[in-house]
Amino acid sequence: MTKKDPTNALELETARHARIALIQSSWHRDIVDQCCEAFLKGMAARDVPAAAITRYEVPGAFEIPLHAKLLATSGQCDIVVAAGFVVDGGIYRHEFVAATVIDALMRVQLETLVPVLSAVLTPQQFHEHAVHERFFKEHMVEKGEEAASACVATLKNLNALRRATA
Repeated sequence: MTKKDPTNALELETARHARIALIQSSWHRDIVDQCCEAFLKGMAARDVPAAAITRYEVPGAFEIPLHAKLLATSGQCDIVVAAGFVVDGGIYRHEFVAATVIDALMRVQLETLVPVLSAVLTPQQFHEHAVHERFFKEHMVEKGEEAASACVATLKNLNALRRATA
């Protein structure tokens, strides 16, 4: 019989009791949903209850940072996870939106000291046909799983920092 590591048990307990906000954009919902569902499944696999996660939807990726900041400053969450898909729609350059969203998410976490994880994909090339749609849906599943892992690891690291500075 192996001894259970009390540190890992404490870290897992921290993740179980965390208040997690999951914000997703509704543009390309069929693709973004893959990320969100994989994130929720990954958190459940880590014994984080569904009740710890509140899911929010915004119209597009451009709206995610403001929603993240409002949540972070409200005290309603310990960590924010953002999911979106920014593509070149032919009307404007998607690099502008992508850079703005990613930069703003970084500013939110630095200004509020609430971690913000990004699963906002900003592919250089995306065309609405079966091959690209299948590829990005599968890739978003990976991103959702990575976000779940990063979420638990970030909560663990924050807990360790808080214990060290207490």
